[in-house]
Amino acid sequence: MSSLAFLVTELQSLASETRRKHPEVREAAEKSLAILRSSSEQATSRLASDGPQSQDLLRPFFMGCAIKNAKVVAISLGSLQRLIALQAVPQSLVPLIIKTMNDCVSQGVDIQLRILQTLLSLITNFPSVHGELLGDALILCFRLQESRIAVVSSTAAATLRQLVMFVVDKVLDEDRKESPDASQMADIQLPDGSKKSLAPSARDAFSVIEDLCLLANAERPHFLKLDSLPKTFALELIESVLTNYHELFRKHNELLALLQHHLCPLLLKTLSDRPIFPLTLRSTRVVFLLLKQFSIELITEAEVFLTLLIRTVGGEMDPATGAYSSENNPAHGARPHWMRVLAMEIIRGLCNDAELMRGVWNRYDAQNAGSKVFTSLITALKRLVTEKPALLGVSTQMFGIGVASNPSESSGLPASGSGGSGYGFDLGSVAGMVANAASATVSGVVGMMGTEHGLSVAGSAMKLQCIDQLDKADSPSIPESYIYLLGLQCLVSLCEGFASITLPLYNSIVIQKPRAAGDAVTRAPPALDLASLPADQPSTKQLQTVHDMVASGWPGLLAALSFIVATNLSDDLFADVLQSYQNMANVSGMLGLTTPRDAFLTSLAKFAIPSRVVSSLDSYIEPSTPRSASGVISENLGIAALGGATQQAPGLSERNMACLKVLASCALFLAGSLGSSWFDILEALQNADYVLNTKGSRSAAAKRSSFVPPTGQSPSRSVSQPAQGLGGAGVGPAQPRHNLLTDIDSDSVSRAIQRLFDSTKNLEDQAFKDFVAALCRLSSEMVDMQSDSNSIIIESQSEDSVQGGLLSPSIEASHRRRASGIHLPRTLRTGDFGINRLGNVALLNVHRLIYRPPDVAWNALTSHLVSVLRHPSAPHSIRLQAARALDEILVVVPRNITSTGDLQAEVQTRVLDVLSQQVAPDTVAGNTPTVVDIRRMGLETLHQILQSSGHTLVVGWETIFDMLGSVCEPSSTIPESLSLESTTSQSTGVSPRGKPLPLGYSNDRGNASLVRIAFQSLTLVCDSLSTLSPEHLRLCISTLGKFGRQRDTNIALTAAGSLLWGVSDSIQAKRRDETQEPAYSALWMFLLLEVLGLCTDSRAEVRVGAIQTLFRTLQLYGATLSLETWDECLWKVTFPLLDSISSVMRQMPAPTGTIASLTDQSSADYPSRSWDESKILALQSIGSIFGDFLVLKIMHLPSFEKVWDSFVQHVQESSLLDRPAVSTAALRCLEKGLRSSSTASADLADKVSVLWQRSWRACDDMGGAVLRRASAQAPETDSDDNGNFLPFDQESLLALVDVVQCTRSVSRAGKEGDWPLDRLTRLMVILKGVLTYPNSPIYRADIDALTPVQTAVMDAILTIDLSVPKSSSLVIRDLSEFATLPFIASFDVHDTDPNPNKRPQSRVTYIGLTKKVMPMLVELFLRFKDNVDLYVDETLEAILSAYSVPIKLKYDCPPPSKFGNDLPLWKTATSCFLRIIKESTAQLRVLGHSIPDERIEGIWRKVIDVFKAGILADCTAAEAFTLEEQEAEENFDLSLVASLEVDVVPLLGDPRVPDYLIMHLAKFLHQGSCIYDLSANGRGPFSPGQAHVKDSEEVVQTEEFIGSTANGQLLPRERFSYWCFDLLFLICSDAAKDQENHRRRVAALSLPSLLQRCRTTLLSYVADEAVRGNYPFPRAREEEVVYVLRKLLTLRLWTGSLWAALSESPSKHATEQPLTDLSLTQSSIISDATKRSDRAHLLHFYPVLCQIAALPRTTPTAWTTENKPHLPDDPSLGMVDARHSRVAFTAQNGVSVEYDIRDLGRSCLVEVGKALGIE
Repeated sequence: MSSLAFLVTELQSLASETRRKHPEVREAAEKSLAILRSSSEQATSRLASDGPQSQDLLRPFFMGCAIKNAKVVAISLGSLQRLIALQAVPQSLVPLIIKTMNDCVSQGVDIQLRILQTLLSLITNFPSVHGELLGDALILCFRLQESRIAVVSSTAAATLRQLVMFVVDKVLDEDRKESPDASQMADIQLPDGSKKSLAPSARDAFSVIEDLCLLANAERPHFLKLDSLPKTFALELIESVLTNYHELFRKHNELLALLQHHLCPLLLKTLSDRPIFPLTLRSTRVVFLLLKQFSIELITEAEVFLTLLIRTVGGEMDPATGAYSSENNPAHGARPHWMRVLAMEIIRGLCNDAELMRGVWNRYDAQNAGSKVFTSLITALKRLVTEKPALLGVSTQMFGIGVASNPSESSGLPASGSGGSGYGFDLGSVAGMVANAASATVSGVVGMMGTEHGLSVAGSAMKLQCIDQLDKADSPSIPESYIYLLGLQCLVSLCEGFASITLPLYNSIVIQKPRAAGDAVTRAPPALDLASLPADQPSTKQLQTVHDMVASGWPGLLAALSFIVATNLSDDLFADVLQSYQNMANVSGMLGLTTPRDAFLTSLAKFAIPSRVVSSLDSYIEPSTPRSASGVISENLGIAALGGATQQAPGLSERNMACLKVLASCALFLAGSLGSSWFDILEALQNADYVLNTKGSRSAAAKRSSFVPPTGQSPSRSVSQPAQGLGGAGVGPAQPRHNLLTDIDSDSVSRAIQRLFDSTKNLEDQAFKDFVAALCRLSSEMVDMQSDSNSIIIESQSEDSVQGGLLSPSIEASHRRRASGIHLPRTLRTGDFGINRLGNVALLNVHRLIYRPPDVAWNALTSHLVSVLRHPSAPHSIRLQAARALDEILVVVPRNITSTGDLQAEVQTRVLDVLSQQVAPDTVAGNTPTVVDIRRMGLETLHQILQSSGHTLVVGWETIFDMLGSVCEPSSTIPESLSLESTTSQSTGVSPRGKPLPLGYSNDRGNASLVRIAFQSLTLVCDSLSTLSPEHLRLCISTLGKFGRQRDTNIALTAAGSLLWGVSDSIQAKRRDETQEPAYSALWMFLLLEVLGLCTDSRAEVRVGAIQTLFRTLQLYGATLSLETWDECLWKVTFPLLDSISSVMRQMPAPTGTIASLTDQSSADYPSRSWDESKILALQSIGSIFGDFLVLKIMHLPSFEKVWDSFVQHVQESSLLDRPAVSTAALRCLEKGLRSSSTASADLADKVSVLWQRSWRACDDMGGAVLRRASAQAPETDSDDNGNFLPFDQESLLALVDVVQCTRSVSRAGKEGDWPLDRLTRLMVILKGVLTYPNSPIYRADIDALTPVQTAVMDAILTIDLSVPKSSSLVIRDLSEFATLPFIASFDVHDTDPNPNKRPQSRVTYIGLTKKVMPMLVELFLRFKDNVDLYVDETLEAILSAYSVPIKLKYDCPPPSKFGNDLPLWKTATSCFLRIIKESTAQLRVLGHSIPDERIEGIWRKVIDVFKAGILADCTAAEAFTLEEQEAEENFDLSLVASLEVDVVPLLGDPRVPDYLIMHLAKFLHQGSCIYDLSANGRGPFSPGQAHVKDSEEVVQTEEFIGSTANGQLLPRERFSYWCFDLLFLICSDAAKDQENHRRRVAALSLPSLLQRCRTTLLSYVADEAVRGNYPFPRAREEEVVYVLRKLLTLRLWTGSLWAALSESPSKHATEQPLTDLSLTQSSIISDATKRSDRAHLLHFYPVLCQIAALPRTTPTAWTTENKPHLPDDPSLGMVDARHSRVAFTAQNGVSVEYDIRDLGRSCLVEVGKALGIE
């Protein structure tokens, strides 16, 4: 709403309210409204401007305020307030407004509140209000603040605060102006009497603050016209100003002067007078602000206030006694408790400000004449927290678990006095290092403390701190322990303040300092050297300040913290105190304060590991039997605890674990600067490890959860139980725990300790040396304590006590360790902490051991460990532990050497020298089990060194071989019974070839284990032989010889392998040097001969290993050997090896059993199995040698022909006389040699020719053996001495085919063209013999895919060059034979398994082969169809014969696939056959007389036979098919009929085709057309399946049929029968005009079969009709008669066909008949003439037609189809083009027509009449 509209509304309201009683106000309001209505725009513009019109407009409101009517006054004040807010009031009316409100101040509460709102709006909207006018406004607020009405008073007070803030805030705005107006500046007098010129706002602020100070001090103000003001309210206003505008005070000296001259004296006086809670509270708050914000500006005043606060807390010190008293004040009596609390809350706030505390130190304590404020503060805080120990209680957790809570109960120490410490910590022990540094200890107070009290935030703190309770007139109820909570928080804040400044500076100076290039990052830095830092830098000054503060205050802090940490604190407070411990230790360490650092760490260690816990572990006996139920109940009720009986195993509580965690954390942080202090820390960690991992908390964890302490004792929680705070802090949802109290379970703390040791890799060399020295010293003391004697030998070469090995601990150290709980236990420990950690630390710092001087760590470590493991009195477990640690170090060090040169040799020498002391100790110690174990560990270490670093060793080989050889005993001969084959040899009377190997063995089991371990190392030596000199190699060979003669077969085998594979590599590598070649060559040949002797070892493992090594060596270095060496290797190594193995195998027992059993490879117990494997390996290796070096080396030998002949002869003998596996390997060996010869150059062509010709002779011989063995009748050349022979398996046959293939490849590469026909013929014979070999033990399934042998044979056949004359016929004939194998040569495989249920019997089917061959025959025939040889040499007949078998078998064919959906074999054969027929018949006409007549007859005979087989095949099985499947099958077979019509019939009439073949075609078509089988009635047609047909010389005989009512048996495939019938009618008709002579001949020879077929149908119908009466015929009979009559009616014969058919020579008279003999009778002439007619067949059936036409009863009708005049769009059917087939056309097309049999007969008679000329 605009100001004008608002003004109109308010004026109207005012006029309405004053209409009756106050007309003057109404008139003034109406006048103002008139002015506004007359000139609203001018009035609005002049409303906020000074002028008479603005006063006239606002006059009604001022008049309304003067009326005593509250409602009118409220409307007037509200209007003024809104107008002020809208800034619609001119500046000139501000005094009037203030005066008007002053006049209304006596009105009611609402009016007063409205005045305050208007006043606040007025002052804030008119910043130019200054001076007296501002004072009047403030006075108005002060008056209302004094109101007794609470709401008015509080609102006025709030308004005053806002106005005062606004007054001061205007000073900030004024200061922002760059050039103040000089006319507004005025002088004021400062408290010190000086004057200063200030701007208006600054004068207002100065005046207001000065008056507030004066009023608070009960003095008369200068600016405000007040007589008095409550001191509390004045202090609150002052506090508000100081809180929000302290920066403004620092900029304005006049304001600081007010603080110094008015406020500080006021506060000091208030705090010194008798305390009044509201006034003291507010004064204290202002003092806190002064100390926080103005301690630098008010140095003296701040000192006074600090001293006052400290004295309030700590009291006055009595100079005579040195005691403090806080209860007595000479002037005002005892200080109330709440005043101490207020002082402590202020001190807590000050302690939280670390910068402030450093300023306090610098301003007061750092000065020589200072008042030592900081020191006094520390002392006061220490006194405060220790003044009432009974109130704080005792934390039983700090004693540990499972020990008495009172020290006197378990240790016998007094409960009070300086001799007993209830916390395991007596500051007197620290005072030995820091003499009398702390003024108080925790000793002597245990008796005063109880466990029912405690300190916690929840139970001790106030909900609202005392200093914030401004609304209280009296002090609130304060918990008694609250002040001690404040003291604890002050201590924690001080410690945190030290750390907060020191740690960042330390990181920036030491850790994150700039580094030069190549310098490593400092991860464990030393302490700061403040003297070396720039003195003028702020960071240095800050660090120096903290240094001095810690150095001065640490005794008091340590005393206070050590006392309070043992009290009954809640978890969060305990964590805070523990954090303070950590901060103090870290800060002391960072600043180089050794004494305070060690003091804090020592105190922390004693709290972490209570001494009584350690000492109680050895006396604790865990119950051996389970407790009864009553015992558990009594224990849970606390009864079992009576009498001080401890029910828990000694262990560490949660708080002990937390202390231990902090100790480890501090040590980790200060690792780089601890120096000799490491010993104490490591000792504590050792005790912790003993408690945690030996007998401590782990063993008692299950019991602690059920333990309930006796009454009066607080429960001691284990590390597995969550802690709960005191005073109900544990009730409710779990609060997140402090970080220091998390991860304090045993595992987490153990990991923290481990991280400490892991950090040693970050230490500098000197720091690491100190650490190792401390650890060795600790280990020495512990080992000595557990040894039989109290002294350990000190090495003479040691330079100090640490490097000298184990030391004799001093009496003081021993006593101290016993006092700490580590005394001699009843049972020796199983391991030493120091040794364990030494090993871990050494592994972490392996690079330091390598690249730093030995005196840094190496000497101390190794000397100590060697001394322990050689110590005769040390416990067995510790000696083994030392050996284990030493071995780990020795293994890792060589592995991490990265540099070469002198350092590498030096380090390796150090390692091997130390290891030799372990492996080969003095003989004085004897061969005890401990010594054996230590030696074994040393040998294992040597093995690991060689395994990981053997290739880098440059020195020490003599030492290594000496260590390895020291475990070998003198050799002896191995008993024969140890041989793996000795039993076999003894039973057969055959002794192994060669002398037995001498084997060394020892009866000592320990020494045997040493031999095995040492040999492993010796094996690894061969990996580094390249660095050995000839002397070292001979030493290695000698050592290998020792191990090769051990009884362990594995050792002997590996020795043989290492002998060549390791030493030979090294020899061959160095043999390249011409100067050393003779020596190394001789050494290498010696190795070969040595291995050759092992190749016939009686142990198969050794034998095989030697063979492998021998040939790998030859293969590896064969390229570098000379021809003379190769010749020597072949004749002295290779062939003798085969001869020796074969000789042994020939002497084995002869195999017995069936042929199948002789080839069974699954039997593992036949005598020669291992020898077979050895020979297989030898053959494979020889094959690889010949494959790699035949062309490169062997073919260049002068004796190559002899070498190759011997090689092939060995292969041939192995393939014929050995078991199939050996035979396969031999053939593969030959194959490799043949393949390699293909790369020979042209100059070796003659040798290549010799090579393949010799190989073919061998293949021919082996192929002949295959053919002979196929019948299981082999000659003596194929059998052994006993007449037995081993059949071939499929693998060996496959290998033979591959050899043949390779032989052909080699031969064809050397010349043009393929082999001659005779050799190819022999090849095909061999391949066929391999393919059909029946005696293999195992065959692969060959239904869905070819077997490997079949595939190889087919591949070999495909490689034959068919351009060789007659080769195509050869291949096609053999392939045709392959196609018949599934039907004539399949067989069941001989099962050698005696268990018939084990697996089903397999069968060789050749189905996959047939599926591949049948289409291939078509392709080959189409490729060579122009070759007359295919027709002359009966190749085509062979093809047709191959197809005829599956076509004839049809549904009796085996399934075409096992897992797929392949086309049936008969369909594949049919499709292929029809393609052959289509091409071959056409080609027969093209070739003509090039083909002899006998071959023409044979081809056509085979064609007719195949068609007959397909048409008359048994289809009974198809009846089980669905109708759709049957229809599809018939449609497929239609292709046979169509092919006969299109491809056969036109050419079958050729004169060279015999008559009987054409007649045979008509006869099987006659058979195929039969619909019914009526043979059961002795008449009628024969089924197509019958083998013969009734022939009759006279087809027109008048045999009578006997009628029958039987329906007859309907034959399957009715539709196909009609198709055959159609074809029979078609070939007898003159429908086709091409090849007329041929067709006439075929028609004449086929017509008798057609007439016989029709005659049978018609006569049988007539005969049956006579006896059936009204009994209907079956559908098929009716349709058959209709079909025959319809066909006869439409049939047109060739003229003279019937005459020729009835003549003696149908072929002769088919085309031309002789003239009619007119001399005959008239009937004969007529008969002769009718036979020459094209309708002669109707005249032939004239009698039966008359019978049909004269049937008396109604004849049946039938529906049949009439052919359409056009061909269909897609007439294709089967493999024949149906467009050329009338049968296919008829089968696929037609329309249905109804026929009557009698009508058809009559129609036929009409046609007869027409033929006779009768119209």
